[in-house]
Amino acid sequence: MLKSRSKRMTMDRLSASSTGSNSPETKSNMVLAIECLKGSSKADEWNQNMLQTGDIVEELKIGNYLCVPSPFKSGTTGIQKLLRESYKRNETSIHVRVRRGQDEFIQLLACIVPNESSSGRKQYMLKSIDDPNYTVGFSDRTEEDCLAVQGSKSFRVETALRRAKLQDGYVGYPWEKKMQDLMPVANSSCFLSLLLLPKASDSGGAQYNDLEDTLSRANAWLAASQAHGVPIVFLNIQTESLLTKISGETASATVNAGSLSDLSNLANVSLYGFEDYHGVDIGVVRAVRLWYAPFGGELAVEIKLQETDLKLGFAISRTDEGFIYISSVIDSDEKEDAGPTPSTRSGLTYLYKEAQKASKLLIVSRVSNEKVLPWMVSSTGAIRCYDTISLSQKLSLHRHALRPILLHVFVWDPSLVSVSKIGKYNKPVTTAAPPPVMAIPPPQEIHLPQGPPQPTNDNKVHAEVASDVKVLQRDTAGEVSFRFNDFSVSTNWV
Repeated sequence: MLKSRSKRMTMDRLSASSTGSNSPETKSNMVLAIECLKGSSKADEWNQNMLQTGDIVEELKIGNYLCVPSPFKSGTTGIQKLLRESYKRNETSIHVRVRRGQDEFIQLLACIVPNESSSGRKQYMLKSIDDPNYTVGFSDRTEEDCLAVQGSKSFRVETALRRAKLQDGYVGYPWEKKMQDLMPVANSSCFLSLLLLPKASDSGGAQYNDLEDTLSRANAWLAASQAHGVPIVFLNIQTESLLTKISGETASATVNAGSLSDLSNLANVSLYGFEDYHGVDIGVVRAVRLWYAPFGGELAVEIKLQETDLKLGFAISRTDEGFIYISSVIDSDEKEDAGPTPSTRSGLTYLYKEAQKASKLLIVSRVSNEKVLPWMVSSTGAIRCYDTISLSQKLSLHRHALRPILLHVFVWDPSLVSVSKIGKYNKPVTTAAPPPVMAIPPPQEIHLPQGPPQPTNDNKVHAEVASDVKVLQRDTAGEVSFRFNDFSVSTNWV
């Protein structure tokens, strides 16, 4: 009898335990919840009409053939199987109805797409029709968890912030139109520079001076140009690496693969080498590029020609540093029978006189929009610049063809651009403002001459007299320097 009572008490206890485990208070009520995978690109991302993480899925309608209400068998596993089968049948349109809180329902029209970022087995997600950047997925949660997430907007924002990633891409740009419309000189930059190669320390070109020597020569070129009256200012200086093929003995230093200690040996060398995978010795030349700018920008002067013009009315020369400049002008008067020269009508004569007053050279930077500035210094120390004789011939041909000449000159005073300053003849047409400059202190104080500057090596131009064109020959030394014969021509004017 005791055994029967004990057995009955044990069965009652097990029954009570079983009944308690099935009670609503202890059983976890699992539901299918929304997981926001990618935020909207619109400003209404946190609008109440958008699906949010923690929303409880109540119903799914796929195309026009299937409607699945909650509860969902097998949770996310069953839903992924359903989405995969629908995607294979090209039935990708889906209508999602979710519940937020107890009585708020929201709907989303989306399409089924693969989730490329998912790991493991291929998963599928929903992409909004209205905003393709907004995607959601599914997860298994308890209803209590969903309600807690729904009640905490800050949690959703923090979750989205943690998952948010910045994206980049390529966009088209109308380069040709911008270069035509916005540049002072179409398709030509306003950046001016001089590239200096390291100087060879021997006649065979096997050894080169160090980087400090190249920097010093760049500084000397800039200081000498300013001392001669070239109105330029320092912008920046940088090293520029150029690749070449060398022999092992030529390099001042070498770099071995995997050895960082060799980098300290390259601090001041101008040429170092390394061996590539095929055993070829590659040399890296450390050139120096000096960036500079005209103090007041560039000014365009258009010289219009007439049939009665016998001369252009100005002469051009070149400084030791390679700059082309107006060396002299004819000061004509309208009362003369021939009338004013083209240089007077265009305002070039006025600019030349103003340059003399300011002890500056009137530098020609472009001819017909083509730059005529020095642009490189070779390893022998020769400056690569433009030939004044060929330039003289081109200007003479312009006069004979009655084609207008467009010159750009360096400006030292931006106020010269104003109409009142140009005088009663044609004014320069456009100006390119200089970029912001950074001062570089000269090694010593430079005193500019009070009168018109006279460079030591002018290389003055001799051009045509009256209507005859005298073809002058150029004697070149190599490809980086010029030698001029002493031509016995009766005039220096073009």
